[in-house]
Amino acid sequence: MLSYAGVDNSHFLEACTLCSKPLGHNTDIFMYRGNNPFCSQECRQEQIEIDEAREKRWKIAKKSRTKTKVQTGTLVVA
Repeated sequence: MLSYAGVDNSHFLEACTLCSKPLGHNTDIFMYRGNNPFCSQECRQEQIEIDEAREKRWKIAKKSRTKTKVQTGTLVVA
């Protein structure tokens, strides 16, 4: 099976994104962020929490990189 972009998607819904458990043909599949299938609500929720923690760490790191250093003192100009 080829997608519109020519990418092979033949294994798209065969296994859970988190735990790699095979997905049954007659069972519920829980989706998250587009094309990520999960075998259960628990696996899906765990991935959501992982992504939220990663995003929080990224925002904190970005904030600490963009802080400007302010030097205090006296400047004498002649």
